Amino acid sequence: MTFILALDQGTTSSRSILFDRAGEALGVAQQEFAQHFPQPGWVEHDAEVIWQTQLDTARQVLRETGTDPRDIAAIGIANQRETAVLWDRKTGQPIHHAIVWQDRRTAAFCQQLIEEGHAPTIRRKTGLVVDAYFSASKLRWMLDRVEGARDAAERGELAFGTIDSWLIYRLTGGQRHVTDPSNASRTMLYNLHDHAWDTELLELFDIPASVLPEVVDSSAVVGESDADVLGAAIPIAGLAGDQQAALFGNQCVSPGELKTTYGTGCFMLMNTGDIPVDSAHRLLTTVAWRIAGETTYALEGSVFIGGAVVQWLRDGLGLIVKASEIEALAASVPDCGGVTLVPAFAGLGAPYWDADARALIAGITRGTTKAHFARAALEGIAFQVADVMGVMEKDAGRKIEAMRVDGGASANNLLMQMQANLSQCEVIRPRVTETTALGAAYLAGLAVGFWESQEQIAAQWSAERTFAAEIAEEAAEAQRAQWSRAVERAAGWDRAASAEG
Repeated sequence: MTFILALDQGTTSSRSILFDRAGEALGVAQQEFAQHFPQPGWVEHDAEVIWQTQLDTARQVLRETGTDPRDIAAIGIANQRETAVLWDRKTGQPIHHAIVWQDRRTAAFCQQLIEEGHAPTIRRKTGLVVDAYFSASKLRWMLDRVEGARDAAERGELAFGTIDSWLIYRLTGGQRHVTDPSNASRTMLYNLHDHAWDTELLELFDIPASVLPEVVDSSAVVGESDADVLGAAIPIAGLAGDQQAALFGNQCVSPGELKTTYGTGCFMLMNTGDIPVDSAHRLLTTVAWRIAGETTYALEGSVFIGGAVVQWLRDGLGLIVKASEIEALAASVPDCGGVTLVPAFAGLGAPYWDADARALIAGITRGTTKAHFARAALEGIAFQVADVMGVMEKDAGRKIEAMRVDGGASANNLLMQMQANLSQCEVIRPRVTETTALGAAYLAGLAVGFWESQEQIAAQWSAERTFAAEIAEEAAEAQRAQWSRAVERAAGWDRAASAEG
């Protein structure tokens, strides 16, 4: 048993990575899949396609590395969070497309909950703000809108899960319906303090408990893959939401340590140890992981649109052919030429939580070029992360001196330098940037003894490059003030348009 197989199921692609005992990636396979936008603000995935692409990449990485499935000690899973899947227990088939975390169709219902005064109770129990981002309102929508779904759920015929649950169900041939606390804590149905699904919240969202998965540790053998799936019965021993997996992969295992992942969105998490810290600035309190029954918590700030803005420049505007071209294009001009881009395509997340904000480009002149757009897009990512870090410093009661980074866009040197400048802290990029998959692998390996201890794992982490601020704090504050002006104009845009209509 010489390898760990990590399944990294993301918002736009499924990946499988094979790791050795040194934490080195020996092989990677990846497949993108279609995004479905049936209405403005709606985002869906075909859960069957997610399963098939994840399975195909797992088989591909084993084949291309010449690895015998019997040499895999365990499987670890990291997954896009909050995305809701509802399927038939008997057939194993989804009854509707998965509703993605970015989807805003339930925003009006969430606003209704706020107006009815439920937000404080939900916050106290779950650590979350009331928002369409989370799974509960998505599940409720499917139960109410898919013909026959609610009756079938009441009869115990349907199963709900986030993507981790869906993959495990399929990997085990329908034998296991489980999730871990890091994913459960993103549903708005899990009580952080009782460590269980909350009866009062289930009643509030009108969700039968029979559809919910069992909550298990993040690092434990929870089942075995069906031998026909990958060619051997392999223990499934690690599972965590992608951001929590990245926190573990970046070895932010002590209170106060934090990381930012630059993916489709951007997510900053700070380890708070065994204490669920309540944010005074609308950050989220979430479970980081549970190992041997002991829960570690984190504070989180979620930016909805990070790397997705680069995809928009590529696919929506055609300004670049490949996402990797963005850095050179943006670096071809010394600044943004007065242009500010607020990428609020799906509203604004932390610390604003404005579902009605919409994307805005301000400061365009006849001299504006696509290079200015590209640079403003990268700055828009960095500004959002700096906003989250600013309020996280207030919750932590201290200046943050360094953040560890990972995710695809962390390879962009210009973006990382922008981040160091605007956040006025060191930005540390690890030697192994596949930290999401690596975190899932570490959790799985710990459970089966592939790695003997967390100390052994921590010794494997090392930095590849550190970016320090190259501008004065006053200059950073001036740039952020202009950004704030643009955010004010983007705020509530959809709400204002509806009122005018």
